[in-house]
Amino acid sequence: MAHTHSHHSHSAIGNIRVAFFLNFFFAIIELVGGLYTNSVAILSDALHDFGDSVSLGLAWYLQKVAAKGRDRYNSYGYKRFSLLGALFISVVLLAGSVIVIIESAKRIVHPQEPDAHGMFLLAILGIVVNGAAILRLKRGSSLNERAVSLHLMEDVLGWIAVLVVSIVMMFVNVPVLDPLLSIGISIWILTNVYRNLRDTFRVFLQQVPRQIDLDTLEHHIRALKDVVSVHDVHLWTLDGEEHVITLHVVTSANTSLVRWQELKTEIRRLCQEAGIGHATIEIENENEKCGLSSC
Repeated sequence: MAHTHSHHSHSAIGNIRVAFFLNFFFAIIELVGGLYTNSVAILSDALHDFGDSVSLGLAWYLQKVAAKGRDRYNSYGYKRFSLLGALFISVVLLAGSVIVIIESAKRIVHPQEPDAHGMFLLAILGIVVNGAAILRLKRGSSLNERAVSLHLMEDVLGWIAVLVVSIVMMFVNVPVLDPLLSIGISIWILTNVYRNLRDTFRVFLQQVPRQIDLDTLEHHIRALKDVVSVHDVHLWTLDGEEHVITLHVVTSANTSLVRWQELKTEIRRLCQEAGIGHATIEIENENEKCGLSSC
């Protein structure tokens, strides 16, 4: 289990590192291309991508911190630091999308003529570079990687919109099409930002992971031989991938110590089958008071 989590962590670090460098170098290309084509829109997007690079750099750093093992200060390790990256990027996306909608609304009222040919060439390059980064991040499953992937998906969709607009503008003068497409993309991004923030806050609030059926797990534990009841069950997730459970199991009064050890093994197996990697199990007999006020 430790090897698996270590592999996932190093994979996430590598995925975000690749996304960071692709985004950063493309921002430089955008800056040069914007100056060459004398396009204010492309220069503005270059500035946006430099901001993205700062977000990706922070996400990369936090994912590296999250890979550290436990110590005297963080007994569960540093896995939740990756959530800070997901939270930061989601907030940046939220603010950026709102700004794009406001600016797009202004351009609907006061349309601006774009450089169609320059937009066309940079749009193709933008789709290829950001698309490559997204394909790399598709391998990951952490909330941090999902947030970064969403960030890059915003750029890909933006460049697809630029590509469509540039092609249309080569034949028809419809400058209002650009801001309309930008508003549609921003609404799509805001919807996904909401979902990612919702999942991130579920982890911070220590809610039961949605992919685990706690009622079914408790039912299977109660069905084990010599188990009388189960109480004080707490299930949460460290980072959306590594889950933790603690529980008290009450057995019949004449259950032997050997059977208690067998029960612990059986309960851990049930937890692992449910996707829970860390289980803390306290066993007591039915004549014993556990000392909790809720018992």
